[in-house]
Amino acid sequence: MLDRNNELTAWDRDHFFHPSTHMGMHARGETPTRVIAGGEGVYITDVNGRTSLDAFAGLYCVNVGYGRQKIADAIAEQAKNLAYYHAYVGHGTEASITLSKMIIDRAPESMSRVYFGLSGSDANETNIKLIWYYNNILGRPDKKKIISRWRGYHGSGVMTGSLTGLALFHNAFDLPRAPILHTEAPYYFRRPDRSMDEEQFSQYCADKLEEMIVNEGPDTIAAFIGEPILGTGGIVPPPKGYWQKIQAVLAKYDILLIADEVVTGFGRLGTMFGSDHYGMKPDLITIAKGLTSAYAPLSGTIVSDKVWQVLVQGSDELGAIGHGWTYSSHPICAAAGIANLELIDELGLIENAGTTGAYFRERLAEAVGGHRHVGEVRGDGLMAAVEFVEDRDDRRFFDVSQKIGPQVSAALAERGVIGRAMPQGDILGFAPPLCLTRDEADIVVKAATAAIEQVLGR
Repeated sequence: MLDRNNELTAWDRDHFFHPSTHMGMHARGETPTRVIAGGEGVYITDVNGRTSLDAFAGLYCVNVGYGRQKIADAIAEQAKNLAYYHAYVGHGTEASITLSKMIIDRAPESMSRVYFGLSGSDANETNIKLIWYYNNILGRPDKKKIISRWRGYHGSGVMTGSLTGLALFHNAFDLPRAPILHTEAPYYFRRPDRSMDEEQFSQYCADKLEEMIVNEGPDTIAAFIGEPILGTGGIVPPPKGYWQKIQAVLAKYDILLIADEVVTGFGRLGTMFGSDHYGMKPDLITIAKGLTSAYAPLSGTIVSDKVWQVLVQGSDELGAIGHGWTYSSHPICAAAGIANLELIDELGLIENAGTTGAYFRERLAEAVGGHRHVGEVRGDGLMAAVEFVEDRDDRRFFDVSQKIGPQVSAALAERGVIGRAMPQGDILGFAPPLCLTRDEADIVVKAATAAIEQVLGR
């Protein structure tokens, strides 16, 4: 077995191109290779038999937990009966049609149809194309710019990477591209004027958005995209009144709202959708991770009735819409989605995300919130983050070269718990499976406390 594991490690370094990885260090063996072999509940096990509590659910995505036989059986049964058929020109499968109905039944009011893809990135590419098509059909060819936020994450494609407001995803890729713009991140901890309360900061964000719209010309702005709660940008809940004030500006200038719910959809915040949680009224919703709990790759664009009616008008004028993916609504992935949504309901995971999430964040704040190098403990639902600072009174941040966040994440991993060192800041993030228990939450808090003390002292 040792020989086999060594062989896999060598193959990995010689042949496998990893995403979001320091390529040179990994190829030279300066960073570890870890080959994951199995999982059960909130735990994963590697080929060396080492087990870890995955407090980030893969990449916020294994919502129902690992090892769910019901989903595995649904995938196997669909593969035996019909592994694939396309969805072009009115074709469908029982799985894809059933899942569409299940999604719309759970979606916020006024949602009408689902277009399926494979990743959150391709779903947001679809959103961009539909928005441009929508405005062309309405005779508004100049209304094409899309406003995102700094620190938002919306994918890694050319246009979706442009929507993303994080430097890591722009560096040396010639991104962002027009017609994408970025406005203020709703990051209260890093607000420019510390005398602002949350409502004042929300108004400041709305004012900055309106200023951009007016300067660019309202007739050129097509849409605004935002995650209900910033995810990869730092797990940052919106300040009080934020979405109400932002939506008032969008309504004033007839600008569509895209809610990127790749992370928050299907229970992460203790509600079915983040839009429900924060009172958002989106025109388009992006879904992915929690749709299948990552048991199979599947994403979607949920289209409101308002947008759908214009798309129908366009098809009547121009013929069939010229957009499609080979694997749209792949039946194996759709079967996984059906079983996953059924499990979320059967196991009461949305309620658990709310109650256990609140317990976890409370315990985390009690344990480390008073540490002299912890600037903030924040989150919502089953999402939480600890942000580290050199001086909490002056809100002075550590130098990037010290890599405090990665150090704490590594110390946490040594204790058998996986958290994520978030990009662009010394931030330790948590987004465990929605089946997390209070006892498991306590394990995470205990390990995090010890990891922080190891790196930053008591």
